[in-house]
Amino acid sequence: MLSYLQFYEEFFGPLRLFQFISVRAIIAGIIAMLIGFFIGPRLIRFLQDFGARQAFRDKDEVGDLAELHKAKEKTPTMGGLLIFFSVVVSTILCAEPNIYVVAALVTYSLLTVVGFTDDYLKISKKNSKGLSGRYKLLGQLLTTGVLLFMVLGPLSEVLTGLNEGAIESANKMRELWIPFYKDPIYIGMPILLVFLFFLITITGSSNAINLTDGLDGLAIGCTVTVALTYGIMAYASGNYIISEYLKISWIPGSGELTVLCAALLGGSLSFLWYNAHPAEMFMGDTGSLAIGGLVGAIALMVHQPLTLIIVGGIFVMEAGSVILQVASFKSRGKRIFLMSPIHHHFELKGWKETKVVIRFWILSLLFALVGLATLKLR
Repeated sequence: MLSYLQFYEEFFGPLRLFQFISVRAIIAGIIAMLIGFFIGPRLIRFLQDFGARQAFRDKDEVGDLAELHKAKEKTPTMGGLLIFFSVVVSTILCAEPNIYVVAALVTYSLLTVVGFTDDYLKISKKNSKGLSGRYKLLGQLLTTGVLLFMVLGPLSEVLTGLNEGAIESANKMRELWIPFYKDPIYIGMPILLVFLFFLITITGSSNAINLTDGLDGLAIGCTVTVALTYGIMAYASGNYIISEYLKISWIPGSGELTVLCAALLGGSLSFLWYNAHPAEMFMGDTGSLAIGGLVGAIALMVHQPLTLIIVGGIFVMEAGSVILQVASFKSRGKRIFLMSPIHHHFELKGWKETKVVIRFWILSLLFALVGLATLKLR
């Protein structure tokens, strides 16, 4: 909406600044933060009154970890609603509504519904068993189908804006690019293969961030670096000169995703204010599942999905530790880690919660820098 103010620059010259994505991205980040700071205390009180407390597993299930996290039992969950409203409102205000922005917001909204349902069932049943795995997967599958239909179906031609290159860029989503290599390794993937690739990216990212969300500030702090990184990538892919220089896909209109990433950055920082140790609220699946899917969708739309493995290295570590732990126990009857996800392993080794979180933040920043380096090192 604010982008349309540029057409009134004849009445007030500085309004022309709203034509620049960078300006609107900064404004979106600030608005998202302010919204988060405003509704944060009110949301915490509402969730406390509602009884939205996260159900924790007992000592029989998790051993010594139950004692370490005992103080968290009264902390309200569903805080992902703060991030959701911050991101959606600031994005609608500051971004031009093209196919990429609309598709990202629809993906985010659908997965927020899935996560909210999961959290609500946990609260109402007063245990850690919420929405069953099959229904979560069904929600992620339907969301993937909607995203694919929007960016590759007839809607893409309606919502791409005035630039014909945006329509052509949809076909580039059938190309497979890998980091550190300047040419696609697969051109013209069949639509079924594209759908499977989208599904793996969306579900993988969604579930990985969900697994990471086990310590105060851990998942949301890492989300900050990922949002910043993909904001830069979106800006580069939407700019013809920069994309030509870096030899990456030029995707007209994708630069508007920079505004959304800035909104996610601002919303995440405002949530971190309340989620820092000791947390005043948790994001719950309402936040983690949805943010993971949003990040995956953005990575797909800027043609950098495999780079997410590097940029989201912490999320990969967390999910990988669970996979390795389960595989090892089922095949050998032995565990690799004291507990998975891996942040709990370090907790049980005696690391303070804040030490684990800060060290993982540092690693997340390093992964982000390596991910950005892949844009040039090819």
